[in-house]
Amino acid sequence: MKSDPEFRQLYHRHRELDKQVLDAELGVLPLDDTTLGRMKKEKLNAKDRLTRMFDTRRH
Repeated sequence: MKSDPEFRQLYHRHRELDKQVLDAELGVLPLDDTTLGRMKKEKLNAKDRLTRMFDTRRH
């Protein structure tokens, strides 16, 4: 997985979104509810895709 650039990029995007969502929920990053909702959805989609990629390559 470490050698797969798509996986790495998606993993880093997920981590970035995770931090931004947490910051927004803590009030450190001011975001409106619509933007926060979009970010959460993108984060979940990235996680689902990472999981599918991992499961596909593991088998």
